[in-house]
Amino acid sequence: MSRWGGKQIGEENVCAEGTCVEFCSGLIVNQNVKLVHIGCISLNYKAINMDEEKARRDELVHLVRFALQGKREDAIVFVRRLARRYRDTTPEFAEQLSGMLREHARSVSPLKSSTMESIPVDSDSRLQLLRPEYPVRLDVEPIWEENVRKALEQLVAEREEHAQVRLQDAGLHPTKSIIFTGPPGVGKTLAARWIARALDRPLLVLDLSAVMSSFLGRTGTNVRNVLDYARGLDCVLLLDEFDSIAKRRDDPIELGELKRLVTVLLQEIDSWPATGLLVAATNHKDLLDPAVWRRFDVVMDFPMPSEELVRSAVQQQFGEGDKIGEWIEVLARILDGLSFADISRELQRMRREVVIGAQPLEDGLKRLVQDRHKSLKPAARTELALQLMKRGLSQREAHDWTRASRDTIRKAMLERKN
Repeated sequence: MSRWGGKQIGEENVCAEGTCVEFCSGLIVNQNVKLVHIGCISLNYKAINMDEEKARRDELVHLVRFALQGKREDAIVFVRRLARRYRDTTPEFAEQLSGMLREHARSVSPLKSSTMESIPVDSDSRLQLLRPEYPVRLDVEPIWEENVRKALEQLVAEREEHAQVRLQDAGLHPTKSIIFTGPPGVGKTLAARWIARALDRPLLVLDLSAVMSSFLGRTGTNVRNVLDYARGLDCVLLLDEFDSIAKRRDDPIELGELKRLVTVLLQEIDSWPATGLLVAATNHKDLLDPAVWRRFDVVMDFPMPSEELVRSAVQQQFGEGDKIGEWIEVLARILDGLSFADISRELQRMRREVVIGAQPLEDGLKRLVQDRHKSLKPAARTELALQLMKRGLSQREAHDWTRASRDTIRKAMLERKN
């Protein structure tokens, strides 16, 4: 057994008068049998009554139990509770506990090599069931509606050190589970990655291709192994395509084994620790079991981008050297109704064609408008033609780009003048 300051866990140091005894405590982290020093609890038998002595011994018993069972998260929560309890009566001791917890949090690497090696794998394919990423880097900065942005910033703010202290004092914990809903391409996965980056925590993504097995019982084991593993890390766990493993249990087509998988999954979410953040994302919320919703602390819906956000997404795709400013309104018009991912795909395709063909940007824009104009209603097509004319195109060119009739364009122009 490793020693801390010359004393083993549970070893007593008695003073010369035989009236004061110190118990050295420690924690076992996961299954690596590593000790994290928590501190010494001093007991003066002349100064405290038997009830206080029993309370101190009970606290020590709790710590030892957590240590021997490898429950790091439970131990951390318990020590935080002790620090809060002794803040008024023994502030020095409370600050010692809080200080060591802060030091421990700074000293623990989010993804050490030994941790990486222990990522659970499928017993048949030997594929890792999680895709880890740390540090998390984003190719583009996300664009969100105001209410979505504020909700995500709130999640991050709750995990700042001073905020956690205030939550603990109020008997609360930070948000520990959240589910993102919305159509494909609106930024759900990007939001999970943004949170992990903002918190400087590793992102662990459930690999469905490895988790899903032809033997349903093994799929349940894989999911349980993933959650048990991630529970021991201060991380962001992303369960993407959540509807694949949390389908409605009243579906007569589904087998009983899959329904048992959903039951196990819901139980695991219920017991998820506040030290980590579990994020689920789905494009098909109607497929989820009804019991799913009350298991999550927060439910957040990601809508399709508004007209204003479409403009922002268009601007983001072009560098400062691209003369795109005068075309933003045109592009926003023809790309309206698309998700962020679809907008990015269309603009990236157009820019590649322009670069490879050494063509003017206007040629690429013309082809994009011609490709997209069919998806517009006649009134929107006419409006687009008027916008093109504001950019300097003639009626004939506006007609060629949009296929709006020239008579309709002229009529719309007259109505605008009147």
